[in-house]
Amino acid sequence: MNIKQAKEELKHTIEAYMQKDAYGNYRMPTVRQRPVLLMGPPGIGKTAIMEQIANECEIGLVSYTITHHTRQSAIGLPFIEKKEYGGREYSITEYTMSEIIASVYDRMELTGCKEGILFIDEINCVSETLAPTMLQFLQGKTFGNHKVPEGWIIVAAGNPPEYNKSVRDFDIVTLDRVKKIDVEEDFSIWKEYAYEKNLHSAILSYLEVKKEDFYCIETTIDGKEFVTARGWEDLSQMMYLYEELGYEVTEDVVIQYVQHKRIAKDFANYLDLYYKYQDRYQIEEILDGKMKKSQVQTLSKAEFDEKISMISLLITKIASEIKEALDQDVFTTELFARLKEVQTENSVEIVLKRQKSKLEQMKEMELLDSKQEGLMNHICSQLEQYLPVMEQKGFDGIKEEFANQVNLRKSMIDTAGKKLEYAFAFLEEAFGEGQELIWFVTELTANYHTAKYISRFGCEKYFYYNKELLLVEKDLEIQKEIDEVKDLLEYM
Repeated sequence: MNIKQAKEELKHTIEAYMQKDAYGNYRMPTVRQRPVLLMGPPGIGKTAIMEQIANECEIGLVSYTITHHTRQSAIGLPFIEKKEYGGREYSITEYTMSEIIASVYDRMELTGCKEGILFIDEINCVSETLAPTMLQFLQGKTFGNHKVPEGWIIVAAGNPPEYNKSVRDFDIVTLDRVKKIDVEEDFSIWKEYAYEKNLHSAILSYLEVKKEDFYCIETTIDGKEFVTARGWEDLSQMMYLYEELGYEVTEDVVIQYVQHKRIAKDFANYLDLYYKYQDRYQIEEILDGKMKKSQVQTLSKAEFDEKISMISLLITKIASEIKEALDQDVFTTELFARLKEVQTENSVEIVLKRQKSKLEQMKEMELLDSKQEGLMNHICSQLEQYLPVMEQKGFDGIKEEFANQVNLRKSMIDTAGKKLEYAFAFLEEAFGEGQELIWFVTELTANYHTAKYISRFGCEKYFYYNKELLLVEKDLEIQKEIDEVKDLLEYM
């Protein structure tokens, strides 16, 4: 299954394991709660989904890469203890608590979460001395003499042997005690994630044309050559930084992340064209409604790769504007909720102190992602600006100031909608009602930010072409059924 399906299956498993009876006992006894073993190629997001799941399920998370551990840190250090057997005292060896198990208890104390996920990455790449400990861990849910606390579900991840020479095969006894999920790379699923994380549009448009280059591991006479989803994401971040600094993203830079010579070269060449398309079409002018006939004619006669790149450039710019509008929408809504508290308390200072305390608590508990933390900091900053306003003009003064945020929100939402309309107008002029418009609509649907905007605020042209897309898909489905019937009749 792909990583999205694996995430859903993991969430379903966790929800099932967490079910309790009327007496508060787990309906599936801990001994029957099989550890989940995620097996799949490196860099496809196995680790990334764990934080998402923990946040969405509102449970704790302790994460370890087991290859960084020794036997002692995993099972604890030995010490001599005195015990009496049959009336005689003996010296025996016991072990201190495993660092990993101790971390689970620390997390429970810090967050108050009595249930959670203990995630162990690269579990089948451990050293020879630690391998028996890992088998014991999967089979008995213990490290040394210490059990994983009740309510904590074990999830482990590993790579198949073709991707790592250090991989160890699990025996049947171990595999018979785990819930094994095989995960495969899937560009269409990764693209949804890439849109949400705002990965560079040059990468997305290149991979749209050359999907086979999304994930590739080959053995050559010079050794392994590879590119993974992680490599593309890290390259995207570096490309943004290089562009801000005015540095050129050369093939030498690309191959540091895309460690496959042919793909790195192809992408570097494509990137040169991509930047030329950016200059040629002047995207910002198009989205401001300043359409030029020369731009329309050039695009209508362009090659397929250029059309895809141009549409990707449009979507990237639109999505950027829409993201800012949606962020302002969320900020305005959250700020309004805090101002209702200010009205109740008749004090900005009390609400600000409460907000800062909540922010620090959630940061300490590691319950915030960067976006949530940024929003809370923004709220605190705005409340601080309201402190002198409250002193001078009272709450009525704050209401006047807040009206500016409301007006800004409306302006940004309206502007984003207009840019979307101008993009449709330009593409209609270039392609009529051709397949390029259908592809544009498909990408708007796949993009997290544009899809969210359209679902909330609408877009007449989007709904028109989306209807056309559904009709095309229905026609293809009917044609497929007709072909299947024809094949059956021919066989008979």
